[in-house]
Amino acid sequence: MLIEKKYVLFGILNIILYICTQIKSINMSIWVIFTLLGSLALLMFGMKTMSEALQKMAGPQLRHVLGAMTTNRFTGMLTGMLVTASVQSSTATTVMTVSFVNAGLLTLAQAISVIMGANIGTTLTAWIMSAGMSFDVSSLSYPAFFVGIILIYQKRYRYIGDFLFGIAFLIFALAVLRKTGQDMHLGENQAVLDFFASFDPNSFLTTLIFLVLGGILTFCVQSSAAVMAITMILCSSGALPIYQGIALVMGENIGTTVTSNLAAMSANTQARRAALAHMFFNVFGVIWILFVFRPFIDMVCGWVGYDVDMQKEVVGASAYLANSAKLSFVLAAFHTSFNVVNTFILIWFIPQIERFVCWVIKPKKVDEEEDFRLHFITAGFMKTPELSVLEAQKEIQQFSNRMQRMFGMVRELLTLSSSSNSKKDNQAGDFNKLYTRIEKYEGISDNMELEIANYLNSVSDAHLSDDTKGKIRAMLREVSELESIGDACFNMARTISRKYNGKEDHFIERQYDHLHQMMELTDQSLTQMNRLMGGRKETFDVNRTFNIENEINNYRNQLKSQNITDVNNREYTYAVGTIYMDLINECEKLGDYVVNVVEARMGIR
Repeated sequence: MLIEKKYVLFGILNIILYICTQIKSINMSIWVIFTLLGSLALLMFGMKTMSEALQKMAGPQLRHVLGAMTTNRFTGMLTGMLVTASVQSSTATTVMTVSFVNAGLLTLAQAISVIMGANIGTTLTAWIMSAGMSFDVSSLSYPAFFVGIILIYQKRYRYIGDFLFGIAFLIFALAVLRKTGQDMHLGENQAVLDFFASFDPNSFLTTLIFLVLGGILTFCVQSSAAVMAITMILCSSGALPIYQGIALVMGENIGTTVTSNLAAMSANTQARRAALAHMFFNVFGVIWILFVFRPFIDMVCGWVGYDVDMQKEVVGASAYLANSAKLSFVLAAFHTSFNVVNTFILIWFIPQIERFVCWVIKPKKVDEEEDFRLHFITAGFMKTPELSVLEAQKEIQQFSNRMQRMFGMVRELLTLSSSSNSKKDNQAGDFNKLYTRIEKYEGISDNMELEIANYLNSVSDAHLSDDTKGKIRAMLREVSELESIGDACFNMARTISRKYNGKEDHFIERQYDHLHQMMELTDQSLTQMNRLMGGRKETFDVNRTFNIENEINNYRNQLKSQNITDVNNREYTYAVGTIYMDLINECEKLGDYVVNVVEARMGIR
């Protein structure tokens, strides 16, 4: 197996960074800037690789845990915290939570409690970074690279190898950032010191400026971890005072929610409400902490052992820098304390938050027959390929339900077509209106197949686990067969319309009875299919679907023989018998498509 391109590229980047740090003859300020930017890119890549590897290893189990352990607001908060700490991605936790809300497995109130817990769990990243900034951990990255590349070649353990590569990149990037921060000597650079000294540390306006600056930087960089790393470098070097550094961290909390809200603008109602609840949580926390800003920071500094009042001129440069080195832990401690206290305050007001976000974001009123937009899949909102499959599955479930509704319309159309001539003129409008709806549904089914298939193809381009790749192949087969069900329904509708508007005689009463009985069997098979699509396949009895299919086949054969006899006995004309058998055969075909969907979902080839 070949090494992935991304590892080769970042290996080359490591070499370039090393060469840059060794060049002495060139203006080092340029290379320091490139080293800083490259190490930040490496940090972001390492976190992304590590998070995706963890999701591949534990994604399905974590989804089950998230669905089972959110019985109340407190267990929901703890679950969100543990899941986020496990996968190192609050985005992944939020995505899973929103998908469960859409599926009806969680209420919005439970989702809000999980998001609160995710805010606490994501602070673990800051602690990892503070440790990397405070100690030289670069030597740990090389064994991780070595073991990781060996495991990547082993099919069974390659996800562990991916994780080790991600953590190695993260550690290496932190070590380079630490070294770069020291080489820049920001704490001894008078121009930098004068710049930050130009802001009055006791002014409330200064706090607001740095708060806004942190939010803008996070929004532009699209990574709160990168901005946190820059903040730690500035504070640890002694260049940036702690109060302005904390203000940057507060801005990062708001900036990351702005990104998710903008991404969720094209999403469904529940996703937008969850994103707004996330923003409300962080904005509310920033507001109350501004009232206790300095006392709260002084309390956190006391826990860590940082002396807020230490002056460089009094104690000397070495003691001052040693004290400043603790600031990375102060930032991590503040980040955790802020989210814990904020959660403790707001967890009692989850029903009120739910009512607020529901009041702000009202559901869009759309005509379902005219709504071609997918409800669960949203371009730009999904950032975790492994979890994107879950969203696609919800979309396929809705597709499946829609096809059964379409078949129900066909049954109703058959009933309208059986009206006597005296009623036919009165019901012509209803018949044509219903036929038009079925025609629109057929167009919807075509669009849904294409959009879901394109989405799954784009997801399959990512680095996925074998299990997820197998699911994508099965889901592509499912949407193809579901679209065939829509085609079969439309074919029946066209046949019924042709007979209704033609000159052929009506079906005799016995034919209508047989058609309704065949359609009832077909509807039962669709019900079984939707029960599987909306539940867990481990509890589904696939033999029930196969038995219904056998009943449909046997009944079709019986009616085929009976139709030949009835035509020969002149019970009805050959033309009527042909239309009659067209409808019977389409029902049988539809039953075959249902079986194909069930087999794809169950993993039966």
